[in-house]
Amino acid sequence: MARPQHRPSSVEDLKNLVDVEIGPTGWHEVDQAAINAFADVTGDHQWIHVDREKAAQSPFGTTIAHGLYSLSRTPALLQELLAVEGFAHALNYGYDRVRFIHPLPVGSRLRLRAQLTAVDEVALGQVQVVIRLTVEGEGIDKPILVADSISRFGN
Repeated sequence: MARPQHRPSSVEDLKNLVDVEIGPTGWHEVDQAAINAFADVTGDHQWIHVDREKAAQSPFGTTIAHGLYSLSRTPALLQELLAVEGFAHALNYGYDRVRFIHPLPVGSRLRLRAQLTAVDEVALGQVQVVIRLTVEGEGIDKPILVADSISRFGN
């Protein structure tokens, strides 16, 4: 994996990235084997994700990735764009406004764009960072998903 585009190491560095578009990442293949493995892990075997024959008759013409599959890819994709250093710990605090806007056909490629929208000191030595995540599908006009990831960094 290539060195991340940005390597903030202080609260000030993070604040300087607010409203800066970061990315996109490279393109990443979404194949049926990955979708089947995700279905096995989550127990979500809905036919639109795993039954190629039945999905071929759907309006999509093929199987589609789970929305949560695309969301679950974002932490690893974000590592291509951003490596936060200089903090003793980093924790995923949750997500806000998760929207699955467009289906992602299996066999497509996806990538991520990110934008820090807020950096707030919430306690002494603790900062909360909100990053808008936009997952794109190659050749698809609309985003696949948009979500605000919330993280906490501390010393």
